[in-house]
Amino acid sequence: MPIALSLLDLASIAPGQTARDSFDNSVKLAQAAERSGHRRVWYAEHHNMSSIASSATSVLIGYVAAHTDTIRLGAGGIMLPNHSPLVIAEQFGTLETLFPGRIDLGLGRAPGSDQKTMLALRRNPASADSFPQDVLELQGYLSGHSRIPGVKAVPRAEGIVPLYILGSSLFGAQLAAHLGLPYAFASHFSPDALHQAVRAYRDGFQPSEQLAEPYVMAGVNVFTADDHDQAAEQKTISYRARTRAFIKRSAAGVDYTDDEIDAFLASPNGHQLASMTKYTAVGTPAEVVAYLEDFAAGIQADELILAHHAHRIADRVHSVELTGQAMAAREPATR
Repeated sequence: MPIALSLLDLASIAPGQTARDSFDNSVKLAQAAERSGHRRVWYAEHHNMSSIASSATSVLIGYVAAHTDTIRLGAGGIMLPNHSPLVIAEQFGTLETLFPGRIDLGLGRAPGSDQKTMLALRRNPASADSFPQDVLELQGYLSGHSRIPGVKAVPRAEGIVPLYILGSSLFGAQLAAHLGLPYAFASHFSPDALHQAVRAYRDGFQPSEQLAEPYVMAGVNVFTADDHDQAAEQKTISYRARTRAFIKRSAAGVDYTDDEIDAFLASPNGHQLASMTKYTAVGTPAEVVAYLEDFAAGIQADELILAHHAHRIADRVHSVELTGQAMAAREPATR
């Protein structure tokens, strides 16, 4: 069968737009993903980032779910050390009760923010150390088998909220394997350990009640357009804007020309930033699908979760639709 495709929506707030504009754009993207055969849409928890509106992740999931019909929606992911497992179980139990059979819960252990924001979240710097125990506690609440005597999550949905472990290192891979959970690798921005982590996950996988065999998801950046040059231009504009925002964190008030940004990305200092988007598919639908199939084959991925980055929402929606339709039209492929 064709490779399963899903969507990672970063809920970006473009210059001159508001968070409300971003939420409306998220609805448009999810509806496009639903129309074009995508399996799910995920939203990531970030804090204190003026260009990302998905900080209240569970609230955004509920808003988009109310404006779609069938597509699965979830967190990719909730940064569990920022929260008590009980609160997250209550939030996602509520979502699954309201939208049965449509809610996922991906879990990560990073702060999703900087050090100052981590303190504002009341997060202990050592809280990531308890991530494995917190996952088990959360799993207990969601399944009705609480590990804390006398404490249960209310509401607890009748249906199952499947858990996914997110990561960009061997830690997440090994934990997902040990717990028998699906593993999603953040190769769309942290590509270096992809192959090593996937091997570790497959080699160490232990079947669980949720999952009998390993299930690998991986992130890819995508720019799909009607012709190659159009897609390449969208990529250039998007990645210049990303680089400009990154540089401005340490050089506030300084503006840079496009030529200066391009020169920085080509320099040794800019190489690390440029290499973060190593896995990027650019071009016509046929070109992008060929890239995605080759990428998936390299790690035997079961599912790809795609981040479409075109600056204009109309171009992102079009990219989602073109990619989904082109993949659905493929002949059954052997991975």
